[in-house]
Amino acid sequence: MSWIENRFEEGVIITSLDWLINWGRSNSLWPVTFGLACCAIEMMATGASRFDFDRFGAGAFRPTPRQADLMIVAGTVTYKMASRLKRLFNQIPEPKYVIAMGACTVGGGPYFKHGYHVVKGVDLVVPVDVYVPGCPPRPESLLEGLLRLQDKIRHQSIAKQPARAVPA
Repeated sequence: MSWIENRFEEGVIITSLDWLINWGRSNSLWPVTFGLACCAIEMMATGASRFDFDRFGAGAFRPTPRQADLMIVAGTVTYKMASRLKRLFNQIPEPKYVIAMGACTVGGGPYFKHGYHVVKGVDLVVPVDVYVPGCPPRPESLLEGLLRLQDKIRHQSIAKQPARAVPA
């Protein structure tokens, strides 16, 4: 018999504050709608009924960054769009997370070598938490990326918030 047994009434839950807050954060992600190219169609398919982002607590796509905490960058990021992407990222309140979806977003895609107009990876503009490769990645891949992000959020601590390296 342990020392804690019979000290609390039935139905009382004891947990750490970190676990409780991280559980709430990981199961209520609100992504901002930010589709740039063909990957955006796969992102929309992930939110539809067949794959259903809502099952994982991330189905409420928000039209404004001030109501979101997740940015899914889906598609080719050009230098012209990079400043707008950075502006929207800065408007998302903390804690904020980024998923880079697609080969063009992750590393420039087929435009990597000869395209002068394409950013060679969105991580040069904003800090990325999860990369989802593919051209275009299937909706299952985006769901896997969301699950990886949820695992990352569940292991964070409120006491020690890591400093984000935000590119200039």
